Amino acid sequence: MSRVLIVGAGLTGSLCACLLRRELQSKVHIVVWDKSRGAGGRMSTSRSPDPSSHPADLGAQYISATPAYAQSHQRYHTPEHTTPNYHHTPEHVTVNHNTPEHITRADLFLERHVTGRKVGESETFDAVVLTMPVPQILQLEGDVGPLLSVQQKQQLDGVAYSSRFALALFFPPDAVFSFPWGARYVSESDCIRYIAVDPRKCRSDPAGRGPSMVVHTSVPFGVEHLEEDKEEVKPVILQELYKLLPDLPQPISIKCHKWRYSQVLTTVPDCPGHMTVLNQPPLVCGGDAFTHSNFDGCVESALSLLGALKSSL
Repeated sequence: MSRVLIVGAGLTGSLCACLLRRELQSKVHIVVWDKSRGAGGRMSTSRSPDPSSHPADLGAQYISATPAYAQSHQRYHTPEHTTPNYHHTPEHVTVNHNTPEHITRADLFLERHVTGRKVGESETFDAVVLTMPVPQILQLEGDVGPLLSVQQKQQLDGVAYSSRFALALFFPPDAVFSFPWGARYVSESDCIRYIAVDPRKCRSDPAGRGPSMVVHTSVPFGVEHLEEDKEEVKPVILQELYKLLPDLPQPISIKCHKWRYSQVLTTVPDCPGHMTVLNQPPLVCGGDAFTHSNFDGCVESALSLLGALKSSL
């Protein structure tokens, strides 16, 4: 049985793990490492410390598909108004939570990848798949950097991301909003670009729970405050929000998240959906930076990674 490590439990990494398990079944044991406590990456859901509030989607807000992708990727979309079950972990798939600093290096030794973490012992894998943002790939120590060709290094250095902050506001069950919309883009603010009421946006009944609201800042605001602590930026965003919505009730809790790598602005050019750093043992990179920055870009990359790994394992 081949041991495969997937670093990054966002959409590309999670789907790649699922597809590998489905295609190769008991031939592989898949290990997924991620810095977050749950899967999802930029499509993850945040929950209030108080269970009386509706959860909030802090990352991607909706999925837009071209007619071609809507047909070819139909199997990866759930029917309208249904929620996929992300909690089941198939046999031979292990998901480990690691802090951002835990994975430090990937070395090649006796035709196997030895991947190390700052906490815990090194582990050996027959293949390694890197799906985290490109700047984090380039920060890895060990053999990854030296194995990259000059052209590959130049291509990865050229990848650019937008940055933004996101707020999740959680309200009590008796909270009432004075506006009728579920989501809107904001053009009259330099700070805030998008506001959504999650239960309305998702057309879901909160079932006795209070509503939640998601606020995304503009990209210029995100760039301007990128290196500031998110807790210092939070009151600035809140002040602007209450200027836009002066009748907004007081939330019972607020979560601020800094999306340093929000969306890919410049992708790797002329890329099939993945980059092979080493053929044997396989070391490959994937993610929407190797396709295009949306749901279908992540799906295309996962399918591309599957093809590369199937021919190598």
